[in-house]
Amino acid sequence: MTVRGAQGKKRAEELRAQIDDANHRYYILDDPAITDAEFDAMLRELIDLETAHPELRTPDSPTQRVGATPSERFAPFEHSQPMLSLANAFDEDELRAFDERVRKLAAVPVSYVCELKIDGLAIALDYRDGVLVRGGTRGDGRVGEEITPNLRTIPTIPLRLPVTLSLSKGRNLLEVRGEVYLRKSDFEKLNARREREGLPVFANPRNAASGGVRQLDPKLTAQRRLSFFAYAVAQGPPLKTQSEALEYLRAAGFAVNDHIEMPDDIAGVIAYCRRWEAARDTLDYEIDGVVVKVDDLALQEKLGAVSREPRWAVAYKFKPREARTKLRDITITVGRTGTLNPNAVLDPVQIGGVTVKSATLHNAEYIASNDIRIGDTVLVTRAGDVIPRVVGPVLSERTGKERRFKMPGACPVCGSAVDHPPAEAMARCTNASCPAQVFERVRHFASRGAMDIEGLGDVLADQLTGSGIVHDIADIYALDAEQLASVPRMGEKTISKLLEAIDGSKSRGLARVLTGLGIRFVGEQTAAILAGDFGTIDAIAKASEDELQRSEGIGTEVGSSVRLFFDQAANRSMIERLRRAGVVMAGARRERGGGPLGGKTFVLTGTLPTLSRDEAGALIEARGGKVSGSVSRKTDYVVAGDEAGSKLAKARDLGIPVLDEEGFRRLLEE
Repeated sequence: MTVRGAQGKKRAEELRAQIDDANHRYYILDDPAITDAEFDAMLRELIDLETAHPELRTPDSPTQRVGATPSERFAPFEHSQPMLSLANAFDEDELRAFDERVRKLAAVPVSYVCELKIDGLAIALDYRDGVLVRGGTRGDGRVGEEITPNLRTIPTIPLRLPVTLSLSKGRNLLEVRGEVYLRKSDFEKLNARREREGLPVFANPRNAASGGVRQLDPKLTAQRRLSFFAYAVAQGPPLKTQSEALEYLRAAGFAVNDHIEMPDDIAGVIAYCRRWEAARDTLDYEIDGVVVKVDDLALQEKLGAVSREPRWAVAYKFKPREARTKLRDITITVGRTGTLNPNAVLDPVQIGGVTVKSATLHNAEYIASNDIRIGDTVLVTRAGDVIPRVVGPVLSERTGKERRFKMPGACPVCGSAVDHPPAEAMARCTNASCPAQVFERVRHFASRGAMDIEGLGDVLADQLTGSGIVHDIADIYALDAEQLASVPRMGEKTISKLLEAIDGSKSRGLARVLTGLGIRFVGEQTAAILAGDFGTIDAIAKASEDELQRSEGIGTEVGSSVRLFFDQAANRSMIERLRRAGVVMAGARRERGGGPLGGKTFVLTGTLPTLSRDEAGALIEARGGKVSGSVSRKTDYVVAGDEAGSKLAKARDLGIPVLDEEGFRRLLEE
């Protein structure tokens, strides 16, 4: 592109504004609006423009700095030497051109180190006398954000180095640089947990990692289960090569990536890049390229840097795994737990060698918060084996004909009412007999915390529901030996034991039945409260929301969910079939105020040393107390064990007494 005069100046200003906005969204807001490939293309165009016309280069140009301005929420972290960014190579010819430049400038034989380019957040760590004293983000390359308390929560970052280090020039400071990232398996668990808690999900592991290290509360960082790879020594002992530095870091107790190689020449570098571009999905973390570095550190220093980029390293970027395409429609599928999951119907598009025609949209809140509309041109990303997801719309391509999405009020599979509490991200089908969720319902009903039907585990539940023998949980009690004989690997003795276990489960009691029904928000503790206060399932089914909320710990959310469950004709019919099968759905009502703990409400959180929650709850209820699932001003005590979460924090905020197991036992003895 050839531009001159006013046209060139205008284009440079446009590119700077677009790049600054992209940097801000990527590094500060953790909410990218364009693909990496689009960002790289804009930056390269600006570099080429400023190189051809140096008079257009300004001191604040994105080409003169790295990253983005650090957030003002954190104290500044000044780097002892700049954290430079790397020039990019997008094909093998550009790798060869890099090699030619290096060998020409070096005038000596050159060897390289190849490292996987982890898709995370670059950080620096300072150790004094072998102890971590501070850590910070890259920021703009000169000044980042100090996030030391957050970095201390990452298990793969040593707080104290296990070896005595010999540092140069009598100094006792070691500066290590590396990448904080989130494993793909941990990313999926994190999003699954956030969906269960009604929170917005993250678009990709990199965003979750970046947001995780920049939390104001280190406890929130710890919940992200972040990891760290060290890749450089910026200050420390006298080292001769990058490969020696990596071995030094490994010996000092840092996590160093296992897939580092030292090829003999540029042909070996290219072979390494090809191999890992094909094998990237085999890793449990995201990589977006390969970093190629001159191995000799003295030669690195001799080669120096140009503007924002060192001459001695280059980042080979893999083919983009994001693309633009048209969102033609949004359809709904029903998950095994009854969740209504919106999915994007897309114009087919190639992403990383795979044709993508559909992608997840997570939930209605995700669609609304990202303002995604039917008919939009959208950004779609595909990361490893993770289902493709829509990141967001390309607002500049809107025509005004796009349509907003509205979640249906009835289940698209069975037509039953949908429960979507205002504070919840997910909407759910309320029909316990919905064909889409029968496996999960049966598995849960038979589980140890519910009806405890020994022998009816995940595999058999899948076989029974998949074959059509069991359509809902009431069908469990209609099973006979002839039906079970048709199931693979079910012998006569196994069948006899299973039928005996099914028959024995009929007398588990009302609380266990309520737990097994899988009513939204009704776990073991809430089920025990409802069973003790109402005595029969019929009384619960007839109770109004106001009557339900008179029970301790039953708020508007639980009351509404229980009422909605029993309002469904299919659920009432299933309960009648359970009754006819002989399942006991009544029990003794709890006398209010009886026993030494009468009138006292407890909340259990975390893991106790010797007691399970069921055992602790039984001890409380045996003495007339109640166990609630949520902390409120009506709570008398919170019993907290290891890894106690938000319930413990809320108890402290409200000034509610908190007991460990020892204090709990003393209270029981008193």
